[in-house]
Amino acid sequence: MSTMPPLHTPELSGPRFAIDRRMCVAANRWGARRAVGIFFGIISRLGDGVFWYSLMAVLALVDGRRGLLAAAQMAITGLTALLLYRLLKRWTRRPRPFRACPGVIAHVPPLDEFSFPSGHTLQAVSFTVVALAWYPVLAPLLLTFTALVGASRVILGLHYPSDVIAATAIGSALGGLSLWLLPFHSLLT
Repeated sequence: MSTMPPLHTPELSGPRFAIDRRMCVAANRWGARRAVGIFFGIISRLGDGVFWYSLMAVLALVDGRRGLLAAAQMAITGLTALLLYRLLKRWTRRPRPFRACPGVIAHVPPLDEFSFPSGHTLQAVSFTVVALAWYPVLAPLLLTFTALVGASRVILGLHYPSDVIAATAIGSALGGLSLWLLPFHSLLT
């Protein structure tokens, strides 16, 4: 848990961010419960890539050429998402809630310095969009896991809800763009 002193960030004060801050504090307090913190810590750790890389490997091993193409498209989309969210974080430089919002504690260490957008959520959503285009039967698993990843980022004190909402929109657009620009499905015919 990180207890770094809050930063004075005038851009995060005012009525526009009041709801975002209140929701962040409330979710973070819920995450202080031991079982909740452990559960969402595990979800967050799996969302670091372990879950997605395992899924790509299983698809490639189990479903032959189709699985390999799906995994390749997911990997290309994931790499693009990584580059995009790193660029956005450097550009926006929004401090993480545990640094800027009194009462918020980081229940796990962050992977980088800035908050906007949530890279975990952006990756999870873009991977899910692509994977579901190939394997719609995975919807219950992937949609549930992706929602839990997004929630974990706020509960653990690493992101504001608006970081997760924006990442969901960006990840959805990126996943859709990947399917449109890289029509790997056509290689199966």
